[in-house]
Amino acid sequence: MKKVSAPVENGRENSAPPLPSSSATPPQGKAKRSSPKYLFALSLGALGVVYGDIGTSPLYALRECFYGEHAIAATHENVLGVLSLIFWSLIAIISVKYISFVMRADNKGEGGILALMSLAFPEAKGLTKRVSRRTLVALGVFGASLLYGDGMITPSITVLSAVEGLEVATPVFQHYIVPVTIVVLIGLFAFQRIGTGKVGKIFGPVMLLWFFSLTISGIRGILMAPGVLLAFNPTHAVRFFANNGVAGFVVLGAVFLVLTGGEALYADMGHFGRRPIALAWFFMVLPALLINYLGQGALLLSNPAFASNPFYNMIPSWAIYPMVGVATAAGVIASQALLSVSH
Repeated sequence: MKKVSAPVENGRENSAPPLPSSSATPPQGKAKRSSPKYLFALSLGALGVVYGDIGTSPLYALRECFYGEHAIAATHENVLGVLSLIFWSLIAIISVKYISFVMRADNKGEGGILALMSLAFPEAKGLTKRVSRRTLVALGVFGASLLYGDGMITPSITVLSAVEGLEVATPVFQHYIVPVTIVVLIGLFAFQRIGTGKVGKIFGPVMLLWFFSLTISGIRGILMAPGVLLAFNPTHAVRFFANNGVAGFVVLGAVFLVLTGGEALYADMGHFGRRPIALAWFFMVLPALLINYLGQGALLLSNPAFASNPFYNMIPSWAIYPMVGVATAAGVIASQALLSVSH
């Protein structure tokens, strides 16, 4: 019988065909990742890690527009104008910019400002101009500093806004709000050491309850003044700037609070992947946020005096204490978002 020689490569005989590389994904692995159960688990984890910050913005964002030193009057046109700005900001910045474009610029599945910066230095073709490299590095450091700045203000604002619901329930708790907030934040940093994966498993169901609560309370608010749905018309945003001038641009800074934490979609992409993060946004987070903001706006249309805290004033008295508990837990989740990014 004629002996068949082994294939020759680079002058040497190979006794066996080459093994697949370790980076190759087995067919069963691909099937698992595309299964509905697996996607649901990842999306639920994303709720707990990615969307804690932006998901708790209804606690304070709309209030900052109509209550405080630089606030504007809660008139019918102003309320519709601010709500229109909120709606189109969420669509343009989160849905279009981050999910449709930025999250496609991953670095081997990883996201974040530093991963994005590394893409600017390809291995094969480095930048020839030294000043260009320094400029890109400076921009990367600047972007990272903005993330740390967000992480510094998020715990105090979010957790404090959540605990302030006790003051709406009864003035007796007014002097205990700050101490309770400090205790909660200390517990947050002690708890974070267990790791991002376990945090996502624990906090995901809590955030699911939080977004469900946002939706129910928002629907209740919308029923008070269904005319608030006119805010989807972008002409109200244009009229808002035409009627308020410079003051309208000042309020735009408060409107931007609804986007706080949006960078986590890209920064945490390495933990969960683009598809689960997008699914969680379009099927849970975005509808819950829009419905709640509309509910708060409807409350202001029916009674502008509630501008001091439209979120908790929209809640029935019997549900304030449970909502404070859920909101505080969601505030803790929002505060740990920066810690998860650094893992």
